[in-house]
Amino acid sequence: MNESDDEDHAARATRAARAAEAGAAVAEEAFREGIAVETKGGKTDVVTQADRDAQRAVIEAIREEYPDDPVVGEEEDELKAVPEAGPAWIVDPIDGTNNFVRGIRVFGTAVAAVVDGEPVGAANVFPALGDAYRSGPEGVFRDGDPIAVSDRTDPETCAVAPTLWWALDDRGRYGAACKAIVDRFADLRRFGCAQATLAMVASGALDGTITNLRANPWDSVAGVHMVRAAGGTVTDLEGERWRHDSVGLVASNGAVHEEVLAAAREIEREAGD
Repeated sequence: MNESDDEDHAARATRAARAAEAGAAVAEEAFREGIAVETKGGKTDVVTQADRDAQRAVIEAIREEYPDDPVVGEEEDELKAVPEAGPAWIVDPIDGTNNFVRGIRVFGTAVAAVVDGEPVGAANVFPALGDAYRSGPEGVFRDGDPIAVSDRTDPETCAVAPTLWWALDDRGRYGAACKAIVDRFADLRRFGCAQATLAMVASGALDGTITNLRANPWDSVAGVHMVRAAGGTVTDLEGERWRHDSVGLVASNGAVHEEVLAAAREIEREAGD
């Protein structure tokens, strides 16, 4: 990477942070205000007007500096796949919408800047928790302070989380994921917000997280960038470097990655596939 690229990526990381803050402010204003809830693809796939309003606020903030860049967004008519060439932005206006509508504070706005399909800067803002994460060429930070993955090497001291939720007719894999974790590690957590989970791996609060599913880019790319910037490892189920179209997402502090990967691979076997 040359100096010009580094400056461009730093500028994109800064803009991602500002855009995420704009979306998070909209979400926070609507939190616990009795907002109407709709469903999209299933009974637990919910959306609110706050999701749409927050996404518009994010996109407006991006367009102030990058008016022509494509946007990949969860809501409305934005792109649903990450372009392989050129710059783009990936937006989740409210990650953890089920938490949001239940009045649970673990939700946030995620924005990632990508170039040629690879993230170069990202931000996750969790307004009800009072935490803002940012990653870019200069590193990864929470509320302005640098963070890093944990240094635990003994799986029996580690806490690991299943990242994504399985469909109602596929809950055998959720049970398999939980069993794979509790058989190997000290404890299990689930937060209902993939970006918050990945941010916790980046900060060392969690030691790993797993899913055998293909994660939507808005649920994953920002947090993956943070884990890597914090010194962690993120792969697919084959142990290959994770990218936005990978099957499975396995993130860890790096030191216990093989054990975390083994737990992820166990999901299919335990579910009887």
